[in-house]
Amino acid sequence: MNITSLPSKAISFLKEVRIELKRVTWPTQQDTIKYTLIVIGFSLAVAAFLGGLDFLFSWLLNRFVI
Repeated sequence: MNITSLPSKAISFLKEVRIELKRVTWPTQQDTIKYTLIVIGFSLAVAAFLGGLDFLFSWLLNRFVI
């Protein structure tokens, strides 16, 4: 790779990136809010499930082992 061609390759790359970003179908604000709430809800459900398992196993461990 020739060091003198680096700036022209960088400029070419940035132009191609700009063209590709124009082709992207961006989600609407409503879609973004909906998907964010789904992720938060799912995360809370998983946290509650794992917290419940932790509580159960801690209780079983204290009850039968210690």
